[in-house]
Amino acid sequence: MNAETVMFTIGPLAISRAVVTTWAVMLALTGLCAVVTRHLRLEPGRWQTVLEGVVAAIHATIDDTLPGHGRRLLPFVGSLWLFLAVANLVGILPGMTSPTGDLSTTSALAALVFVSVHWFGLTSEGPRAYLRHYLQPSPIMLPFHVVSEVSRTVALAVRLFGNVMSLETAAVLVLLVAGFLVPVPVLVLHVVEALVQAYIFGMLALVYIAGGIQSQQSRTQDHEPTHGAPP
Repeated sequence: MNAETVMFTIGPLAISRAVVTTWAVMLALTGLCAVVTRHLRLEPGRWQTVLEGVVAAIHATIDDTLPGHGRRLLPFVGSLWLFLAVANLVGILPGMTSPTGDLSTTSALAALVFVSVHWFGLTSEGPRAYLRHYLQPSPIMLPFHVVSEVSRTVALAVRLFGNVMSLETAAVLVLLVAGFLVPVPVLVLHVVEALVQAYIFGMLALVYIAGGIQSQQSRTQDHEPTHGAPP
């Protein structure tokens, strides 16, 4: 860890700027949700309408990808999307850097996705049915399935880290070369790209989870007898 990124230490544990910013984002989102949901009404006001619109949009996106599982996946996928959107946009603030521009943060997020894929897969049809697909169509495929799981997790972490870091680096270089004559276009580009990267990461996580759940459903359907078919 670069000494310049360490803000303070707790015994032998060094706390980096990315960790502090990450916790600040989580606390801010938690506080905002607590305030907005404190006085929910049947006739929503302005902020409740915005909140319900965001939740409904995320729920619809999940249901479009994996019908019937919107309510189940909403807490994890929705929280992931909201955190990434805010974390990516933090870099816009003067003197701040996005925690997702640190490989340790994106690796932790990718690890959460990795665990969630197997958690939802295991709880869908049971451990035996889920683990069996790693031996399909032959037990020889087991190492390849394992390598595929690990490689896509690494790619998920590196992709977000690289895109956010390159975005912030490009913004700094443009401001250094052009001064402050073009701050608005750079700011707009940063906002759009930050939201796009948050959407892509969350969508990939959703697709991976859907793949694990749908693989169980498809195998279950393949083993069910067809109505009207001869025994």
